[in-house]
Amino acid sequence: MSLPEIRLHEGELNIMELLWSNKVLAAKDISKIIKEYIGWEKNTTYTVIKRLIDKGAVKREDPGFLCKAAISKKVVQNIETKVLLNKLYNGSLSTFLTEYLKNQELSRAEIMELERIVGEQRF
Repeated sequence: MSLPEIRLHEGELNIMELLWSNKVLAAKDISKIIKEYIGWEKNTTYTVIKRLIDKGAVKREDPGFLCKAAISKKVVQNIETKVLLNKLYNGSLSTFLTEYLKNQELSRAEIMELERIVGEQRF
């Protein structure tokens, strides 16, 4: 059984980044950090934390309203990458890579790294 795809908006990602970096934070500490860097009031931050808990992205532990990421950054990156590919490139990774790489100035080292990655995918 696969997990449901959890989609996160930018504000939610700000909180998730804190949790991915710090492992566990009290909601009050998240609120203080977010206020300092983004300017959100405590109620806004708590509302977003609650939404993340409801979505299954954050686990709440008591006492202390401790928050912990329930999904990894890699899982979120994979979900968002698939959504982007589907939205802009009909789900085609090769079309995306072709179009993207045509417009990049790659160093020799970057080209070698890409070749290594592709080589590992060969059967």
